[in-house]
Amino acid sequence: MREIRERVVPLILVTLTLSAMFAATGAAQDTGGFAGAQRPAAYMPVVLPLREQAAIVDGWLETRMETVAPLVMRREGVDLWIIAAREYNEDPVIETMLPATWMAARRRTVLVLYDRGEGRPLERLAVARYDIGPFPRAWDPEEQPDQWARVAELIAERDPSRISVNRSETFALADGLTGTEYDQLMAALPPMYRERVQPAERLAIGWLETRTPEEMEVYPQIVRIAHRIIAEGFSARVVQPGVTTTEDVVWWYRERIRGLGLETWFQPSVSVDRWRSADEARGEGDFSARPEENVIRPGDLLHVDFGITYLRLNTDTQQHAYVLRPGEKSAPKGLRDALAVGNRLQDALTDNFVAGRPGNEILSAALARAEAEGIDATIYTHPIGFHGHAAGPTIGLWDQQGGVPGRGDYPLFPNTAHSIELNAAVAIPEWGGQVVRIMLEEDAFFDGQSTWYIDGRQTELWLIPR
Repeated sequence: MREIRERVVPLILVTLTLSAMFAATGAAQDTGGFAGAQRPAAYMPVVLPLREQAAIVDGWLETRMETVAPLVMRREGVDLWIIAAREYNEDPVIETMLPATWMAARRRTVLVLYDRGEGRPLERLAVARYDIGPFPRAWDPEEQPDQWARVAELIAERDPSRISVNRSETFALADGLTGTEYDQLMAALPPMYRERVQPAERLAIGWLETRTPEEMEVYPQIVRIAHRIIAEGFSARVVQPGVTTTEDVVWWYRERIRGLGLETWFQPSVSVDRWRSADEARGEGDFSARPEENVIRPGDLLHVDFGITYLRLNTDTQQHAYVLRPGEKSAPKGLRDALAVGNRLQDALTDNFVAGRPGNEILSAALARAEAEGIDATIYTHPIGFHGHAAGPTIGLWDQQGGVPGRGDYPLFPNTAHSIELNAAVAIPEWGGQVVRIMLEEDAFFDGQSTWYIDGRQTELWLIPR
């Protein structure tokens, strides 16, 4: 462990040092938003070479095994946890436990975590033909040809009171053990141990959602990279009013992500809001379809939905830009005020983040405050982390503002990250009272006491040109 940290920490320090140098040229990292939001995004924070990325990912995994795994297993009263998958049919949890150089499980991969008691590290076992990162091999096919029989032997040797497997009716991310694998496991176990097998729903979610201090040192830079790419796309470098289409910008974003050696977990979208007739405005608020392609024109309000994946962590961001008309130096006051309403709605939501409070209660309280402040609000916030729509409490869906049974009943835990996703419908005086939805999404961290934006939030519209 010490050797891993000695390799990883210098890399993190280099990353953070470069990040601090570049931060002076763009959006400030604070809870108040983007300081100097109209400065050109001249510098892109460093993206590490793949070999160095792998060292960080593996170091983080070792730390998570030492800290997060025992924390959530003891919190949920689990003695032994089985995570199993076959090649290319990966359990979402096992994907986060494989070393960085493993692109998938191999044949059948079975990982076992056993709690030997308070004050002792978890025992880690790989019932596989190979050592698997932090899991040493615990199966010799020459001695026991049946892989599931070997799992049963390991269980009998340890005699756990509660055995958990990844099965869940509510959370897809906690339902990674296939029916075939479950049946074969149960067939291999003696009856006394079959009775001790229970779904690991809260255990799996707890593992996935909990962020470590080491991850949170670097997460701000990951979000900053996403913010800088958005800023580049929402600039005269990419947008030529009257020529560039929204799909042109979408594919510029895709190419820019690829060019930086990064990945995206969903196709970006770029849409236009402008003064339009009543017929053109029909269907507003239905987010089930992608926006149509539009030529971008002066006077347009642009919206982007954008995310990247780096070091196994994801971002999810929605921001707005305004295309200046000839002679304009800023966006119309109505649009600027509308963004401020969106920021107030963000505050109404995050002020209701309380440890232990279920997502549905947070949603209800935030909507009540928004109504009291006269905000026409829709809230659909989700966790972020190892996955884009990640593990943890769902706080509304755009078409379920009365709460989300099951996923919305899960409580908010400390040390978790969330995409604060919502919209405020605001009438714009300069557009004849036409209602515009200010759709915002920014990644935030809840430490158990307070909520802060991982790399600030948008408080000013991007201007094109600027």
